[in-house]
Amino acid sequence: MILNNKNILAYHAHIYYADLDGLEKARELANAANAQFSIKVGRFHEKKVGPHPMWSCQLSFLPSEYGSILPWLMLNRGDLDLFVHFVTGDDYFDHTQGVSWLGSCYELNLSQFTQR
Repeated sequence: MILNNKNILAYHAHIYYADLDGLEKARELANAANAQFSIKVGRFHEKKVGPHPMWSCQLSFLPSEYGSILPWLMLNRGDLDLFVHFVTGDDYFDHTQGVSWLGSCYELNLSQFTQR
């Protein structure tokens, strides 16, 4: 099936961190992104959540903001790693085919998703 940009409902950027120092850096980045753009900042997890192999915080934003937010995150992420994916309603596809990494890449735990 051929998809187009209309299938992308939103984007998620997950900020990864491994300790309390990283958590502080993630808070600073998320707060700065929130001040600069119309994004939703999720919880700052101090445990592995969902498919993510590290502690993380989710930033949510609209497709129309991708072109502004992604370069800003690239410039301002410091030593934090980010996992960025689109949201189409198919979690497996979104977390395997619609992804970008800023910094290091990590293996996700995809066992909770159903491949369509």
